[in-house]
Amino acid sequence: METIYPFKNFYEVIQKNAEKFPKRTILFEDKIKVNNIQLKDYVDSFARYLEILGIKKDDKVAILLRNSKEFIISFLGIGKLGAVPVPVNTFLKPNELQFILNHSDAKILITETEFEDKIKQILDKTQIQKVIWKDKTEDLDKDNIAFEECLTIKDYEHILPQADLDDIAVILYTSGTTGQPKGVMLSYRNIFSNIVNIEKVVPLSHKDRFIVYLPMFHTFTLTATVLMPLYFASPIVIIRSILPFSNILKQTLLKRVTVFMGVPEVFNALSKANLPWYFMWFNSLKAFVSGGAPLPEATLKRMKEKFPKVPLLEGYGLSEASPVVSVNRLEKQKPLSVGPPLPDYQVKIVNDEFIELKAGEIGEIIVKGDNVMKGYYKNPQATEETVINGWLLTGDLGYLDEEGYLYIVDRKKDLIISKGINIYPREIEELLNQHEYVDMCAVVGKKDEIHGEIPVAFIQLKEDAPKDINPNIFKNFLKDKLANYKIPKKFIILDELPKNATGKVLKRVLREKLNNGEYGEL
Repeated sequence: METIYPFKNFYEVIQKNAEKFPKRTILFEDKIKVNNIQLKDYVDSFARYLEILGIKKDDKVAILLRNSKEFIISFLGIGKLGAVPVPVNTFLKPNELQFILNHSDAKILITETEFEDKIKQILDKTQIQKVIWKDKTEDLDKDNIAFEECLTIKDYEHILPQADLDDIAVILYTSGTTGQPKGVMLSYRNIFSNIVNIEKVVPLSHKDRFIVYLPMFHTFTLTATVLMPLYFASPIVIIRSILPFSNILKQTLLKRVTVFMGVPEVFNALSKANLPWYFMWFNSLKAFVSGGAPLPEATLKRMKEKFPKVPLLEGYGLSEASPVVSVNRLEKQKPLSVGPPLPDYQVKIVNDEFIELKAGEIGEIIVKGDNVMKGYYKNPQATEETVINGWLLTGDLGYLDEEGYLYIVDRKKDLIISKGINIYPREIEELLNQHEYVDMCAVVGKKDEIHGEIPVAFIQLKEDAPKDINPNIFKNFLKDKLANYKIPKKFIILDELPKNATGKVLKRVLREKLNNGEYGEL
């Protein structure tokens, strides 16, 4: 039975909010408050300005912004025209940024002066025609526009929302195992399907308040803490950065936040933090939700002891699934499980022959439902390899128990998850292999209580490499090529990397020895 969705696009959501709760605050950012009617007006003005700049349906507009009301206005304004927002990871280095701007065919970039140096290095190597600056007051011209100016135009009544359910709502770039990032195309149907299904299992309403401090460019943050609250007309408390952590706690208390979403690293810190008595007494929290990476059992236990009345629901998802696949339920949670699939989704565990396995047997997790992406932008081959007969191959290994609760065991693709962010070893290895002294290399994840995992590089040197080489030269080599979080925390030089009969490096052996402490502490 086909699901009936109440909206065709996100503009219809904010239109409904403006009619139903016009004067109610929907966005809090520091001391700024934006109500529903103001948000709609900002989005209308911004969409009109983009239209004047020549943006039309299906055009791509990149957003390189930290968490802010401007991010949300941009995202919704682009979507009103039926154009496609491309949120970009703010931690990327210039060459990584350049690849995404070019690959996505972005015509306009919305950004802030914090990233000006990076942008200057690459702008003339992209197709970007105009830059809209959130906070720039000088050097503005026809190609460099102040965001504030975009909100002054009022002749927007003629613009009707252009997007339909199966149009692309967003392109999110995720680092690919092939070394280059892939653009995940999510439709409005994909994202609404996620929200509607979460609504079926978690009681949420306009009376709830969400806090968003994880980066908005991240799929979990975007769907669960920006678009979902808007759907429910729930106010969003915007925090620019995760640090200082004390500010997140302060705003949670002052703004009466009820739903607190995070990644394991955040809950690990929260469970160990010495919280003031008044926070424990006066917070309005109803639920914690964890996503992005598996939650350690010790963290789960400490959170339960510290917040006995506030459940911590662990879920599982990936960008290609919009992103939520499963989540524990308020009425029944199982430690170490990521819960049953959301109601309208099918999850199977299969072996390499695509045969479904019995409960308790470990295999690859595959997913089917309205949440499965439209595909990878300009990459039909990768799409065909990842979505087969409507089934999304997640590349993650896990099992289902007798009650249909899902457990994640490992990742098939050697993926490293650090602080809830994906790091793909292949991307790092390809760069390391370009170094004059590197013969072979392998990057694996070392378990870490704070980060979840941290990347470690193993290097086999060429015969003519200096014998007294300092491993830090490889770190310096990567510094201007990779975002800091991707750079391995340690470089270990071995006489020879372990290999199988065909010469393929045995990462499993390296990972086991590393996690057993055979290479010493980091």
